[in-house]
Amino acid sequence: MEIATLATIGGITVLLVLSAFFSSSETALTTASRPRMHLLEARGDKRARLVNRLRREQDHMIGTILLGNNLVNILASALATSVLISLFGETGVIYATIAMTLLVLVFGEILPKTYAFRNADRLALTIAPTFLILVRLLSPIMSAIQFVIRGMQGHLSANRAGQPEWSATIEELRGAIELHRGRGAMAHHERAMLHSILDLADVDVEMVMQHRRDIFLIDASLPTSQIVEEALVSPFTRIPLWRDTPDNIIGVMHAKAMLREVHAHTGDLDALDLDKIATPPWFIPESTTLLDQLHAFRRRREHFALVVDEYGALMGVVTLEDILEEIVGDISDEHDVVPIGVRPQRDGSYLVSGGVTVRDLNRRFGWVLPDQEAATIAGLVIHESKVIPQVGQIFHFHGFRFEIVRRQRNRITSIRMAKMGEISEETAAE
Repeated sequence: MEIATLATIGGITVLLVLSAFFSSSETALTTASRPRMHLLEARGDKRARLVNRLRREQDHMIGTILLGNNLVNILASALATSVLISLFGETGVIYATIAMTLLVLVFGEILPKTYAFRNADRLALTIAPTFLILVRLLSPIMSAIQFVIRGMQGHLSANRAGQPEWSATIEELRGAIELHRGRGAMAHHERAMLHSILDLADVDVEMVMQHRRDIFLIDASLPTSQIVEEALVSPFTRIPLWRDTPDNIIGVMHAKAMLREVHAHTGDLDALDLDKIATPPWFIPESTTLLDQLHAFRRRREHFALVVDEYGALMGVVTLEDILEEIVGDISDEHDVVPIGVRPQRDGSYLVSGGVTVRDLNRRFGWVLPDQEAATIAGLVIHESKVIPQVGQIFHFHGFRFEIVRRQRNRITSIRMAKMGEISEETAAE
């Protein structure tokens, strides 16, 4: 075999190696973990910074890969064709086509891309410095090509330089959360927490607040000694004070501040100055989102706010703990009165307290009950039925069966609910 033929074969080998380099670079740089690259860059990793720089110049990066890959593949095919024609004549074209298709497919595409996909982060960090130099060298050519492409596309590519919309970014995050590995209770809880963080900007405080019916209030016109006794009986740290009418909140008393005053006036509780103890009430509209309220709590360094409706009437209270519970789930301490929320039954149904929120049920069981029109499960039943149900009434909507178990005046206090198709035959026959 002649030296020129051997040199040509050697050149084809080198071109196949370069083809593998471009193919693996494409896979590694596009599939490497973005969060990990940003974390490494924040920790001072220079190669991770180069990877992120290449991604910011994505048009030039992809263009360089395509230009280089097509260049080496076409050149390798041309050299192989010339060699095989010299050896086999005109039929060498067929042999060259078959041989180069197999070689490029196996060694230039499948093997390098498979390896790069399985080792994306490590390979991206390794090739980033070399590839950045290559992008810089080919930048004039790519700029000229992109100029021609933009001219041909005209106004049809109005979004070519646009950044991804925020809604698309949120959906991408939600998809990444759903891909979170694990099927156990811990993995489910972690996914629910991450979803709840993304939902903070879409949920209003009225969905998580303590309704005015459940607020512990103290009449400020009572004798000071009686106010102190009631405050000590309360399980709450911050207690709203009202005068004349419960809607007229004049201040919020902190138990710790009260105890300091009690200690300073031992034996003479009636000498306490409630106006000095109480802090001015902080009123917020019911339409405030949890994210905005969380920022407001941090900015004002407060943990307690009173929620009012559009007419200024008191609706309830929201605390920092309420917002945190929306993210991490129920947080109970030794002073909390923990209600019976959800009790599984033998027939596959659940006995649910009417005050349990729809969002908590969805998060706990993975249901998709609507929570836009009603915060609690009792509110959802009333909204869907358009009446205040009687005990024993049964409703079917959103794929669930709802049976009213207990009711106190106009309040639904207990509901038996089950997914249709998951209840026992006895329950379905009732």
